[in-house]
Amino acid sequence: MVFSSTIFLFMFLPIVLAGYYLLDQRFRNVFLLFASLIFYAWGEPQFVLVMLLSILVNYVFGLFVAWMPGRRKLILTAAAVYNLSILYIFKYLNFTIRNINQLAGQEWITQTNITLPIGISFFTFQAMSYVVDVARGHGRVQKNPLNTALYISFFPQLIAGPIVRYETVAAELSDRKESLEEMADGIQRFICGLAKKAVLSNSLARLADQAFGQTDFTQLSVSLAWLGALAYTLQIYYDFSGYSDMAIGLGKMFGFHFEENFRYPYLARSVSEFWRRWHISLGSWFRDYVYFPLGGSHVESRGKLLRNLFIVWLLTGIWHGAAWSFVAWGLMYFMLIAFEKLTGIPERLPTPLLQQIYRSFTLGSVMCGWVIFRAEGLKNGLRYLGCMFGIMGNSWNNAEGAFMWQSHIVLLGISLILCMPVFPWLREQLRQKGEHLMEGLIFPVLYLGLFFVAIAFTVTSTYNPFIYFNF
Repeated sequence: MVFSSTIFLFMFLPIVLAGYYLLDQRFRNVFLLFASLIFYAWGEPQFVLVMLLSILVNYVFGLFVAWMPGRRKLILTAAAVYNLSILYIFKYLNFTIRNINQLAGQEWITQTNITLPIGISFFTFQAMSYVVDVARGHGRVQKNPLNTALYISFFPQLIAGPIVRYETVAAELSDRKESLEEMADGIQRFICGLAKKAVLSNSLARLADQAFGQTDFTQLSVSLAWLGALAYTLQIYYDFSGYSDMAIGLGKMFGFHFEENFRYPYLARSVSEFWRRWHISLGSWFRDYVYFPLGGSHVESRGKLLRNLFIVWLLTGIWHGAAWSFVAWGLMYFMLIAFEKLTGIPERLPTPLLQQIYRSFTLGSVMCGWVIFRAEGLKNGLRYLGCMFGIMGNSWNNAEGAFMWQSHIVLLGISLILCMPVFPWLREQLRQKGEHLMEGLIFPVLYLGLFFVAIAFTVTSTYNPFIYFNF
């Protein structure tokens, strides 16, 4: 079940909201847990057992680490081994077997029939966060296993994030205050996310698919290759940030407060800043649970700094998928961020002009990275990049490329503008001018109109992929 489906919007969500607020507070967590399990089981019910096992085992690890602080390192090691083993078996075992067989030149090991549970990377990282945060004293251990289960399986952030740290919601699991104001904020946030996904991301996806679906790269013109790369760059932003907006909005409807996952990443001045603005929950997870324990940037040698960066970005690439293209994508960011760490660029650039040039380089690097991320395999990704720079024997432009640019220029223009903080700026301008009445009238009407447009796109479209469901 996806947030932008009619069954979620018109059946599941209204029933869950009504049931939640009609129930006494003592039963609300149990009700949300039951609803979350139904939500996850809707498409692939057999994988609920995998998640329930993860919940049970990490609940026990949490108890052990709270009761036996002297054995904390041993328990944390065991928890990490268990969680990463489950993740490896379901997500990376077949990838490992395939590469062993390729190296051997024959099928030494038979591939398994294991399929990937939706969202396993997200709920596994949340389960690990629970044990580590309890060990660090960043949240009280949950003696009630149902609260632990709700934290790990809560449907708004279950299958595509954001990765909610236990310390963020530990107190709200047992004591939270719902209000009409929070409900209104949550609804508005959900509508924004739904519009991002249903209107912009799905429209951009068709354009990106047309460019990336080319099989003869010599026929893919430079202009169409760049158009496809730009479309996917915008698609993945509106897809993932839209889902995060919906998750944050849904959390508010039930009294939970999740941290932001995106802060206008395409305005970043550097690659490092881009990753402080993009998928913030994943970046901060690796920072606090991997990078800082290794020593972070406060190490005595550049070699150790490079080691720490290499480990984090190799793991970041692997987290995204069992393919060499994701490994290459992660290592690309390792090289770019290591360059910035060692040189102090862009802060040390002497003029604003050079800093703006580096900002353009950052955005170009991100776009090239998304090509590797999107393409079917590393080889095709590199060939697509070759098309973008005209080294595949392809033309600079052709009739198809010109037509595609002309027919999608409005969509691209709107998508580029909305990558910037337009709505926050408009709201702030109205507040500074004291136009509270206007603000109170304009924005409700705007959100209502946005909702009906998004619903119209949702009802009439059968094309509704979510990129990060695969992770």
